[in-house]
Amino acid sequence: MMKEITEREALVRLANLCSRAEHCSYDIRQKMERWGLTDDSQERIITRLIDGKYIDDARFTRAFILDKVRYNKWGRRKVGQALYEKHIPDSISAPLLDAIDDEEWHSSLRPLLLSRSRSIKAASSYEARQKLIRYALGRGFSIDAILECLEEIDEDND
Repeated sequence: MMKEITEREALVRLANLCSRAEHCSYDIRQKMERWGLTDDSQERIITRLIDGKYIDDARFTRAFILDKVRYNKWGRRKVGQALYEKHIPDSISAPLLDAIDDEEWHSSLRPLLLSRSRSIKAASSYEARQKLIRYALGRGFSIDAILECLEEIDEDND
C-alpha cells in the first residue's frame, strides 16, 4: 500500500514533474486523485502550479498539437479528440488547431498514404483505395483531404 502523501510533498513532486515536461491540468489532477489528495488540496496545488507557470493549458496544447502533427502524423480530428479527452476547452484548442494551415496537414498525409500503399495487399485497386481511406480516417484526417490526396497520388502515378 502506498504511504500518504502530504500536500507539500505533492506540490514539490508536481512542480518537479511539470518543470521537466509539459502537462495539462487534467493530467495533474488525475495524478493527485491516484495519490488520494482531497479536492481542496488539489485545487490549492493546481492554483499554485498555474501561478508559478508550471502548468499552462494553452502552452501544453500548442506543444501537444505540434508533436502529434509532426511526429505522430495525426490528422486534425484525432488531435482534437485527444485534446477533448484531456479536458482541454475548445476555446483553447480550436484556434490552435485552426492555426495549422491545410498544407501542413496535407504534407503529413501524403507520405503516410504513399508508404501505406506499398504495404497493402488487395485484390483490386478499389479494395486498396478503400483500405487507404480507412487507414487515413483512423489517423484523424477528413475524407475530403484524403480523397484530394489520393487523386494527386493517382495523377502522379499516371
